[in-house]
Amino acid sequence: MASKKAHKGSGIAAGLFAAAIVANAGAGGPYYVLVLLAALAGRWGGTAPDWLEIAWWRSKKEYRGAARLWIKHRTVTHWGIPWVTLLIYAYVSLNSVWWAPVAFGFASGGIMHLLTDWPNPMGVPWIWRRHSLSMWRSGRLESMVIVLSWLGCALGADVMLAHGANTVRIFEFVAASV
Repeated sequence: MASKKAHKGSGIAAGLFAAAIVANAGAGGPYYVLVLLAALAGRWGGTAPDWLEIAWWRSKKEYRGAARLWIKHRTVTHWGIPWVTLLIYAYVSLNSVWWAPVAFGFASGGIMHLLTDWPNPMGVPWIWRRHSLSMWRSGRLESMVIVLSWLGCALGADVMLAHGANTVRIFEFVAASV
């Protein structure tokens, strides 16, 4: 699994990307409150697959170590289908249900969590069985995970909001500098 730091950082990026989509769809609500809530929900969703496994209703005296989890790690809460389903349903409902922007941000963060866990040897169960990219071990390359998630979200927001104009300018600047 990626570290808590990587999940928080990439969750913030996913939340900001979700907030841009909500604002672009015109579902921001009065004073863009729902845009802000979508961004916050993305950060919260970025760690959700892990904290949803914890049996919070038990006292600390009742469990020791892994027994504090009510389900096995990287099973139901890390399954891709429910997260993608929530994302699609929330997106389709953006302008018709008041809570859809918040659910959209939360699902964006959850999917980003799965994407940051995917390169690890343990992998994530996207559709049926676990799949891993086997690129690095857990807790390694945190900074790269965070930077890549921010770059991906920034590129996506630029394509969506400015039709990629800023990305083209950056590539032209880099090409002229080399």
